[in-house]
Amino acid sequence: MGVTSVYPVIATRDVARLTAFYRDAFKLETAFESDWYVHLTAGDGSGAGAGNLAIIVQGHDTMPEGHRGVAAPRLMNFETDDVDTIYANMQESGASILQELRDEAFGQRHFIMQDPDGNLVDVIKLIPPSAEFAAQYSDAALPS
Repeated sequence: MGVTSVYPVIATRDVARLTAFYRDAFKLETAFESDWYVHLTAGDGSGAGAGNLAIIVQGHDTMPEGHRGVAAPRLMNFETDDVDTIYANMQESGASILQELRDEAFGQRHFIMQDPDGNLVDVIKLIPPSAEFAAQYSDAALPS
């Protein structure tokens, strides 16, 4: 038996609002949708073999008692091949951008925004790192 998928599930008071934010920001497809839970995918909508994100209504009884509130804000990374377009779209939409688009020596071009529930979203395009940071990557993971 092996793990077939790992993905975050965000609890929110407004499933529709948060779902719309992530669909619009990242053009995610819907694998499953109800009024209390939505499963989004960066693939073909099947939920298999792609980046996944789920959104659940705060307080739903599938969660254990004592853990039904909205969790503390978190940081999620979304890797893309076109960070500049997403950045421009988010600026145009009025999204809360907390860190402007910039290149990092460790191998990322990225910006950080906040979703409507206060979660931090780091939108990243991998770029070649400086020589100093390139030495810290495994050969298989080195961005080119």
